[in-house]
Amino acid sequence: MNQDIAQLKWFDEKYFEETAHFIAKTQAKDGSIPWFYNGPMDPWDHIEALMGLTIGGKFSEARKGFEWLKRNQLKNGSWLAAYKDGEIEDGTRAETNYVAYIATGVWHYYLVTKDKSFLETMWKTIAKAMDFVISLQGPSGEIFWCEDTKLGVQKDCLVTGCSSIYKSLECATNIGSILEKDVGIWKSARKNLGAALLDHPQCFDQTWESKARFAMDWFYPVLTGVIQGKQAIRHLDERWEEFVVNELGCRCVNDEPWVTVAESCELVMALMSAGQEQKARKVFSWLMNFREDDGSYWTGYVYPDQLMWPEERPTWTAGAVLLAADALTKKTPASSLFLNSKKT
Repeated sequence: MNQDIAQLKWFDEKYFEETAHFIAKTQAKDGSIPWFYNGPMDPWDHIEALMGLTIGGKFSEARKGFEWLKRNQLKNGSWLAAYKDGEIEDGTRAETNYVAYIATGVWHYYLVTKDKSFLETMWKTIAKAMDFVISLQGPSGEIFWCEDTKLGVQKDCLVTGCSSIYKSLECATNIGSILEKDVGIWKSARKNLGAALLDHPQCFDQTWESKARFAMDWFYPVLTGVIQGKQAIRHLDERWEEFVVNELGCRCVNDEPWVTVAESCELVMALMSAGQEQKARKVFSWLMNFREDDGSYWTGYVYPDQLMWPEERPTWTAGAVLLAADALTKKTPASSLFLNSKKT
């Protein structure tokens, strides 16, 4: 498991093709990508899977998935929490990080294809989505986590969610710049959001238990460019022993014996963005333990019981694997998406 990734036979073109094919065969006829066959889907994980399709060269399938987002966008620019079989499954809320992620997915597609006409096709959808997101920005720059469809804006914030939005705002402004649109308000919103994440911890986890036990709260500020350089290295080192299990991967939470593939892949990209390539390669090499012959990956592994759990191989996990693999191998021009974030 400690061989250099470039030497491993499973890291060839077939490796990418198999995992992308797994996502494509799970995609529904309407373009939506459920977590697994006949399962639910949510906008964020749908987009993660679309990026996996794009890395695998399945551009028509990816575009079909983006068309689903266009067709199902609400008038206020959002999407609801979950869908299934063409119907709304959870219509209780619209989560801001879910809504914002379309900008990341579209920018990723453009980086791979250089298809400016696709940006033009998606522009109104992106603009409506980002305007919805920044309409939920609080006084210290934080962005509230959701709009409840009955109770209105829920005024609390998530570090992971806001970090994801920080990256999506960068992608949205990149798209706007290429299309010569005025994106000054988004740039300002991103600058204020970055300040909230760095300087105003009191804005987060006000009405629920702290999410600091979750690995994503640890590495997402590095993954998305909020924390960079030497500070990023220190940040990851500080809690490494809490979350990383040698030869297995990254725990989802620091107090449970459960490593998860998607979080491990995102940690790989966070390490790459902090210039820690050898660590990134090492962590990624462990994940082949969880790969099936069809290119899919199990969600996670409970190591005291030596048990894959839950018994699911989600499309969004496959998407995360392909994003990490691309970052390591530079297979596509989008390989640096999470590695070279612009500071505000």
